[in-house]
Amino acid sequence: MSSGTFPLRWTLLTACVLGLSSITNAHAFSFADVIQQARHLAKTPYKAQKAKMLPKALATLNHDQYQSIRYKHANELWAGSRLRFRVGFIVRGGAYRERIRLNEVDSTGVHPIRFRSNAFDLKGAGLKPKQIKSVGFSGFRVRFPIVPGKPRSLVLEFHGASYFRALGEGQVAGVTARGLAIDTALPSGEEFPQFVTFWIERPPIGSRSMVIDALMNSRSATGAYCFSLRPGINTTVHVWVHLFLRKNIAKLGLAPLSSMFLYGANDPNRTRNDYRPQVHSADGLQIEAGTGEWLWRPLVNPERLLVTSFSLTNPQGFGLMQRARDFAHYEDLRHRYDLAPSVWVKPKGNWGYGHLELVEIPSPDATNSNIVAFWVPGNPPVPKQSYDFNYKIHWELKNPTNPPNAWVTQTRRGYDTTSTKKNGIAFVVDFNGPALRRLPSGAPVKAIVSSNGNGKILLNHVRYNPVTGGRRLYLRLQRRNPANPVELRAYLRIKHDTVSETWSYILPPS
Repeated sequence: MSSGTFPLRWTLLTACVLGLSSITNAHAFSFADVIQQARHLAKTPYKAQKAKMLPKALATLNHDQYQSIRYKHANELWAGSRLRFRVGFIVRGGAYRERIRLNEVDSTGVHPIRFRSNAFDLKGAGLKPKQIKSVGFSGFRVRFPIVPGKPRSLVLEFHGASYFRALGEGQVAGVTARGLAIDTALPSGEEFPQFVTFWIERPPIGSRSMVIDALMNSRSATGAYCFSLRPGINTTVHVWVHLFLRKNIAKLGLAPLSSMFLYGANDPNRTRNDYRPQVHSADGLQIEAGTGEWLWRPLVNPERLLVTSFSLTNPQGFGLMQRARDFAHYEDLRHRYDLAPSVWVKPKGNWGYGHLELVEIPSPDATNSNIVAFWVPGNPPVPKQSYDFNYKIHWELKNPTNPPNAWVTQTRRGYDTTSTKKNGIAFVVDFNGPALRRLPSGAPVKAIVSSNGNGKILLNHVRYNPVTGGRRLYLRLQRRNPANPVELRAYLRIKHDTVSETWSYILPPS
């Protein structure tokens, strides 16, 4: 990562430009054009988009009615062609009122995609084409045949502000990515940048990847984004960013991820009447530090806003992961949280020093994305100059990214017959992985446990788990001041060798 514009030679080597191999006219379009637009836009005062008023029929749709509107497959971009990809579009409506501009890029140049009201299936919403005439688009969806011989499935969606999400084989919607996070969880209020224009590049026949370019705009920043999509069992999106600030930003969050966490196995104090054992689309933040250490921070739904951070240099990866995979963990046939993908961000190049921030927002139900994680650079960009970085995002269900030795499979909190409120707070943490399974059951595995000054460790005991072949850590601690959080760290060691990731838990104030 660096400030200053990358040489054009570097830009021409990126997949964003290589993805234009189907374009014979070299001057028709390139990612450099988007970069130039973002650079110029940053030098001008911000003007909020004047969204055309929505017709009442669209503005008053509830969530289910709006989601029932679908772009007809027969009208999708590249329908009837030999291309593997299809692109359908999303109409403005409900909470999605901002209009975006869409373009197709092919060998002859750039072609604006026109809005056609009769291209939508409106029956589920009880609407007619004349009621949405000239309303415009709020997003789009990409479909691809992940499994040969089976129908195309949704693999990528851009919808709302700078939000996007991808899906791999057998996955359902869960964690969502964003282009940028600005001033998240600050008293001044969060700013939500928006992708205002997209260029959808026509891929070559037979290609299993495609490229989408986007122009981002907001009060404080502009940006040129290039997304290289490769669907598969686990779908990958490679993101290139050229960012330009209009002014200094108090908190700049790169590669942000958003998720929902209502409650999990580590939340024993549920008073809600809910038949589901757990409700979340991710249950923890996983980090691969530049030092080689792996960390796991289980998520919580706090009573008050909770912001924590991890100081790092050149992070190797981070993500909001869904480790609880059995259907019995959730018992939810509608949302199938057991199939929600873990989402792993892999920075490319050196991102320098900074911190990974985790924001956990109190939520009374599962309708809110109350978890946000992002990278905050220690050397913030300078206004008007290009700040360039790139990273890959992996949406994973099968063969997820895990630490190489052993990792936490569940964190449970509560009291048993030997631990009560009078003698401390109890945790049970299960570890598993190849480094533990190859050890004899009687191997002397110990837990190295530490706490901040607000917690006193009363019990630290590791036991072999004959069910999994891993190890179970029993912890009990005493909180000195209930008004302050307790921070805990624990990892497993045999003799002088570390054999697990670091469990990093924060017990919010009570």
